[in-house]
Amino acid sequence: MYNIEETKARLANDKKYMELAFLEAKLAEELKEVPVGAVVVSSSGEVLASSGNRIISEKDPTAHAEILAIRKAALVLNSERLVDCDLYVTLEPCAMCAAAISFARINRLFFAAYDMKAGAVTHGVRFFESSSCNHSPEVVGGIEEKRASEILKNFFSQKR
Repeated sequence: MYNIEETKARLANDKKYMELAFLEAKLAEELKEVPVGAVVVSSSGEVLASSGNRIISEKDPTAHAEILAIRKAALVLNSERLVDCDLYVTLEPCAMCAAAISFARINRLFFAAYDMKAGAVTHGVRFFESSSCNHSPEVVGGIEEKRASEILKNFFSQKR
């Protein structure tokens, strides 16, 4: 049955975790990285790992925020599977990150800004709808979408 108090509490937690992802995005931007942040949360609400993009600083094209946070969380749990864990990220994941989310068995994916160009969840290849996808998380997009979009637009306008 629908419980309004539980729903309010869950929304408050979702905003709290997304705020941590925005903090990671800000830290990434300070390193001259594309400002994207990600946070992995356990089913009990514990923040297991967080990261921002580190592609340039680590000289690693796979060092997307989602990948780094998933790697750290897997080490914390000592498991290649993040079953019952949720991922909060400030931008719709790309195909590489969507595949990692699937392989990690992330339970729910929450993201802020939609990515019309490189996104692979609700745009592009729509990875989780592919017949080759073994696991599809529950997906909630558009949390703080305007804020995330503005951060990215400002970052790229300063690059030009």
